[in-house]
Amino acid sequence: MSAVLSHELKSYFRSLTAYIFGAFLLVFTGIGAMMYNINAAVSNFEYVLEFCSIVFVVIVPVLTMRVIAEERRQKTDQLLYSLPITTTDVVLGKYLALLIVFLVPLVPISVYPLIFAKYGDVYLLTSYGSIAAFFVMGAALIALGVFISSLTDNQGFAAGIGISVILLNYFSVTLSEYVSATVMSSTIALAVLIFLLGLVIRALTKNDTFASIISIVLYMALAAVYFVDSSKLEGLLPSLMEKLSLFKQFEIFVNGVFDLSALCYFLSVIVFFLFLTVQSLEKRRYN
Repeated sequence: MSAVLSHELKSYFRSLTAYIFGAFLLVFTGIGAMMYNINAAVSNFEYVLEFCSIVFVVIVPVLTMRVIAEERRQKTDQLLYSLPITTTDVVLGKYLALLIVFLVPLVPISVYPLIFAKYGDVYLLTSYGSIAAFFVMGAALIALGVFISSLTDNQGFAAGIGISVILLNYFSVTLSEYVSATVMSSTIALAVLIFLLGLVIRALTKNDTFASIISIVLYMALAAVYFVDSSKLEGLLPSLMEKLSLFKQFEIFVNGVFDLSALCYFLSVIVFFLFLTVQSLEKRRYN
């Protein structure tokens, strides 16, 4: 894993990728600090981070689009499979390299609250709690981007899908206000999600039987809830859209609450998408 990590870090810092990523993040942070902390004289640095979170929509897909897709396009992924390390080591090495690239611009950003504290009352505990949550949320989005990159050998396609998915997640809370909350709409939406989940499982495992069993079990559970107590499905779709939003979970930290459930959600997303990435590479390895 350390060899993959070292190789990836050299690749990022010898090219413009790490510098462009860091520059975008620092520029947005500077603009946010000027708008909130300087011009508006607001002492809450966490509002700056909330403002900066929109930049993830662009910089995360651009950072992650080549991490595996480029390996597949150049056929160098076959060399990785021949190394005396597991697929998990490969994925973790690449992922940790991306986290380090993300962590570098956060170092100067973490100095901002200390600077502003000299000229006013800054809530340092909330500010640094929000910075930590900002990092974990970014780590979750990077894990998503790595998984998307593992599904294709086209960097542009990986970036486009990544931007679309993250943008949808960013506006999911706003969109939930316009989504029907009826029992029927929630049932239809869950049925579609189960179908898509079955397709993902089939694509990752190449096992039609396993994917079908999982889908059938979930459809039976959905049908049981619908016929036994359909009221539980009322308003479920808007609620899911709101709770699954990474950015909505981040707002909890911005509001001054260090929520362990939100932190566990971020970590669960990281583990889930890294697991899917390993399965995606394993499928290609044995094919």
